Amino acid sequence: MNEPSFSDVIPAVTRLVKTAVESFDQLPYNLRVSKAYWFVALVCVPLLIGGACGNKSPNDTGAISALDKSSGDGSSAAIADTGPVDTTPLPNVDVSKLNDDSKALFYRLLGSLTSPCGKAHSLRTSFTSDTSCKRAPFAVRYVMSLLEDGATEPQTRDEYDKKYKSTQGSVMLDTSKAPHEGPDDAPVRLTEFYDYGCPHCAAFRPMMEAIAKDEAGKVVEYFMQFPLESHHNSRSAAQAAFAAANQGKFAEMHALLFQKQPEQDHAQVTAMAQSLGLDMTKFEADYADPAVAAHVASDLAQGEKAGVDSTPTLFFNNRKYEGPMHPKYIELWIEEEVAVNR
Repeated sequence: MNEPSFSDVIPAVTRLVKTAVESFDQLPYNLRVSKAYWFVALVCVPLLIGGACGNKSPNDTGAISALDKSSGDGSSAAIADTGPVDTTPLPNVDVSKLNDDSKALFYRLLGSLTSPCGKAHSLRTSFTSDTSCKRAPFAVRYVMSLLEDGATEPQTRDEYDKKYKSTQGSVMLDTSKAPHEGPDDAPVRLTEFYDYGCPHCAAFRPMMEAIAKDEAGKVVEYFMQFPLESHHNSRSAAQAAFAAANQGKFAEMHALLFQKQPEQDHAQVTAMAQSLGLDMTKFEADYADPAVAAHVASDLAQGEKAGVDSTPTLFFNNRKYEGPMHPKYIELWIEEEVAVNR
C-alpha cells in the first residue's frame, strides 16, 4: 500500500491538532508509524506539514526530509557489530509495549549505539556496567520511547545522534529583559523564540503550558520575540505583549494574542488591552515607545545570531533543542538534565 501524500493528510492532521494539544499521547497508531506522519503526528503535531513558520528554501521540507535522507545506518553513533545480537533483558526495562520487530531492533540498537557519555563502549554496556554514566538509563528510555511511537531505525539513530552526539555548542542568550514563567533558579532554562503570527507557535503554546505544569519547580521558560516578515502584524503583537508586561499582564496578553490570531494590528491589540483592563494611556505610550520596538529588534537579532530561522525554536539551557517537539520528549530531556546535574 502506498503511503498517503501530504495533500491527502492535511485535513486529518488539522483535525488532530485540536485534540492533540489536550491529549498528546492518544494519536492513532497508524498515523504514528507512517514515515510521512512520523514528524507530523508525533514529533511536531502542531507544526502540521513538516515544519515551522520561517524562511525555508523551496527544496527544504524540514525534519521529514532530513529523516528520509538518513542512510541505512542513519548515524555516526554506532559501533561495529561483532557477533550475534545480545537480547538479554535489561533490569527494570519493560519492553512489553514493543512488537517483536521493535524488540529485535531495540536490542540491536543497544549493542550498536555508543555510550551517551562519550565512552568507547555500547549503550548496553553503559547501562549495565558503567555506573558513572548517569545518562545511560535516560538514553535507553529515549530509544524505547521512540520505538514505541513508531520510529524507524534511521529515525531513532538520527534522534539519538542529535541528543547525545551533537557537536553544536551552547549559545549565550541575554534573557535578562525577557518575560518569564517559573522560578529564576530552576535547573532547566527553556528559551522559546516565537512569532505571534505563526499558527505553529499558537499550537505549541498549550504544550509548553503542559510541560511547565508537569515540571513545576524544575523549569523556567523565557519568551523571546522572533517576528517574521511574512506576518505583517507580528511586530505589533510583540509590542503589545511588552506593553502589557509593563503592567504585569504579559501572560494574559500572550494567551490572547494567540487566541485572536491573526487579528493583531494596532486597533485589534488595543481592543485586547482594553478587555484586560489595562491602563490605556500607559499601554498606548508603551506600545509606541521606541525602547519597546528596540526590545523586539534585540530579541530578533539574538535569535538570528543563535541560528534561529523558524518558529517555534526552543533552546534548552542555551543549547538549541533538536529533539521531537512534543511534551513527552522535552520532559525526558528535562528529567535527564535534572538527574545528571543533581
